Amino acid sequence: MTAEAVGAPAAPTAPDRARHPLLRYLAVRLGISVLLVWGVTLVTFVLTNLVPADPVAAVLGDAAAADPEVVAQFREELGLDRSLPAQYLLYLQRLVHLDLGTSAQTRRPVLDDLRDAVPATVELALFVLVISVVVGVGIGILAALRHRRFADDVVRVVSLVGISAPTFWLALIVFYVGFFRLGWFPGSGRLDTQLVPPPQVTGFMTVDSLLAGQTATFVNALGHLLLPGLVLTLYTVGLLARFSRSAVLDVLNQEYVTAARAKGLPSRVVTFRYVLRGALLPILTVVGLSFGSLLSGAVLTETVFVWHGLGQYAYQAATRLDLQAVMGVGLVVGITYIAINFVVDLLYAVIDPRVRRQ
Repeated sequence: MTAEAVGAPAAPTAPDRARHPLLRYLAVRLGISVLLVWGVTLVTFVLTNLVPADPVAAVLGDAAAADPEVVAQFREELGLDRSLPAQYLLYLQRLVHLDLGTSAQTRRPVLDDLRDAVPATVELALFVLVISVVVGVGIGILAALRHRRFADDVVRVVSLVGISAPTFWLALIVFYVGFFRLGWFPGSGRLDTQLVPPPQVTGFMTVDSLLAGQTATFVNALGHLLLPGLVLTLYTVGLLARFSRSAVLDVLNQEYVTAARAKGLPSRVVTFRYVLRGALLPILTVVGLSFGSLLSGAVLTETVFVWHGLGQYAYQAATRLDLQAVMGVGLVVGITYIAINFVVDLLYAVIDPRVRRQ
């Protein structure tokens, strides 16, 4: 007698078990991301407390730090008179209320400083990423399809130079030649001093100037983007070209590509439908990591070009022992990488069904 005859529930079939694999995959990745965010808060707090510096003296200054009553009151307000576990719980409680403390260098809430600094870095990073993806991935694919030919040799040399050149040295050379010697580009900063910044809507100087109808301001802001963008683009293009070339070469040697060619499919169809789709996952990973690196690692470039973004803010906070600002920057950088990895994992599952079914 079968299970249907006695009214027993039928066992779930394979399609029923795999009906919502993407939702399960998304839930698992989201849970992992939440745990990673908690880990970032813990690591940031522990490393900051290991720094051999007195946060009281950094915030109050030497004169106020010499008054025991002021020091005691300040330590009580910040919870520095408690044990480290109690301080960490207080730190989490403040994070829930978006309280990152007060910066010792600006005397402003760290959250307000980050609101001003992060859009500048994101604008520069997006500008560099768009150009780098188009150029870097394009020439990487071209080099793989022209393997061991002249185009392949040129791309390998260019990518090697872009990756190997020190960023700070390249920034100084580009700034000196482009601004001081030739005068083709504007100087440092995001905008000329004689121009009035547009009303802040997105924090992107180019976008806000267009929204305000300030064409001259847009052109000037775009000109200020070119030099730091060129420095970061040279490195990112070299990185993406190198990895794109390797990814496409790996796919070209796969059996299903050989079978597609043996069927007599046109070369264009084989390239776009089989080769590029197979190489998309590793390329996507490098693009995500490059974007995270641009958001968090442009410290030297922003310092050379006085680009008032997250990198310059982090450099100033570190050199002045502004621990609250350092913790805020570390938290933003960590969450940025986690968010980018989450988006990349989600795109993995959308592009390749095998990923979400594992």
